[in-house]
Amino acid sequence: MSNRIDSDASRRLGLRLTAAAVLGALLTASAYWPGLMTWDPVRQYGEALSGQIDDWHPPAMQWLWRQLLAVHSGPAPMLIMQLALYWGGLAILAKSVAARYRPLIGWAILACGLLPLGLALTGMILKDCLMAGALLVATGLLARRQNGAGPYALAGALAMLIMAATLRFNGFAACLPLLVALLPRAWWRSWPRLAVTTIVATAALMAVMPVANRMIGASPSGVELSLVIFDLGGITEHSGINMFPGDIAVPDAVTINHGCYHPDKWDSYSDWHDPECPLGFTAWNDNVDSEITRPYPFWLRAVFAHPIAYAQHRLTHFAINTRILPLSASVERPVPATGAPNPWGFHLEPNAITWTLDGLAMGIARTPLGWPIVWIGLALSALLASRGLDSARLSAPIALSASLYGAGYLVFSVASELRYHLWTEVAALIAMVLTLADPGARARLTGWAAAPTLLALLAGIIGRLVTG
Repeated sequence: MSNRIDSDASRRLGLRLTAAAVLGALLTASAYWPGLMTWDPVRQYGEALSGQIDDWHPPAMQWLWRQLLAVHSGPAPMLIMQLALYWGGLAILAKSVAARYRPLIGWAILACGLLPLGLALTGMILKDCLMAGALLVATGLLARRQNGAGPYALAGALAMLIMAATLRFNGFAACLPLLVALLPRAWWRSWPRLAVTTIVATAALMAVMPVANRMIGASPSGVELSLVIFDLGGITEHSGINMFPGDIAVPDAVTINHGCYHPDKWDSYSDWHDPECPLGFTAWNDNVDSEITRPYPFWLRAVFAHPIAYAQHRLTHFAINTRILPLSASVERPVPATGAPNPWGFHLEPNAITWTLDGLAMGIARTPLGWPIVWIGLALSALLASRGLDSARLSAPIALSASLYGAGYLVFSVASELRYHLWTEVAALIAMVLTLADPGARARLTGWAAAPTLLALLAGIIGRLVTG
């Protein structure tokens, strides 16, 4: 597969790839300038201005935004940072791959940034986009390390993985394979060593967000209750037994929960929903002493008490989240069309490019390419096809990152927005490009290695046929 190009040609190619990446960033910026702000970033920006940060949204992002205020107010600096990380990471990766293999592969890697969902979402101020950008830079620096780059590439990649791990509480799943691939080969070349390294790395990555939150001084918001209450509602729905704390005394809790529970998202239990469920967030905060009834241990006891009901709830939600089952009317639009009202007057003036990118993203979302389960399957196919081949050095950790992060929503999810799967889709596409560039892996994709993708596609088709 290797076909190195000389240094002068590599430099010229690198400049062309960089220029193309800048054009890609400018395309999104011209459509969404100064950055579309939905309800989440509106709240985050308010905290960045005041310095009063809680942990409902990732405090690291509010802290970063507060630092950017010294450059310019509003969403524009954050939009520039998102686009710089996203397209910068793709450019670093594309140049590294092109230098090691063939120029065409580098261009194909860069073209992964033209995924319609990515073009549209990166124009919106979202933690998912910032995380995807950080992971892309880490991936590009991983490729450079494999090409012989020095300790600066390693330090930069580790910094980007730490950043990504602070942006979503389930981000550790995306970071883990990339982190292991960055570590010395001696640490994971045997199965026992790989197991120990994986356990230690997982624990370290899971500690990143709480440590960062403490360092920033973020106040607790009780955000963990969203998952706990949603799962208790699901277990109650499927078991027919009230699993909420006895402190929340409501008559016929099972019937009340049935009216509140929706398998696609938890919002009906939130304190912003009108009307709020009597078993929801406010009821818990007003009646449950969290020092006596600790949320996570209480949740765990409910899961062990009714594992089948929990599995039914989780599998149904995962099927909607990954689009094995079709969207219901209550599921969010794949990409937001308008910003949220805000006291600072930040708003988007849509233009022809905005509507084009929005239309492309919406159109793709209605096809199997808009089903996250298909991208998870694609990542697994790339992993199987490249197993034992030279291409697996880079494609395998990327494919594992995509599939682990996507599959993690089986447990770590309370909503079904498509933006959650941005990294899974981009990473799966990159992994498949690298796999297709390897003749040995291409041959396997015509056989058994294609099974995960085909099964994922079949699951989505059957889900739509069954639900009519």
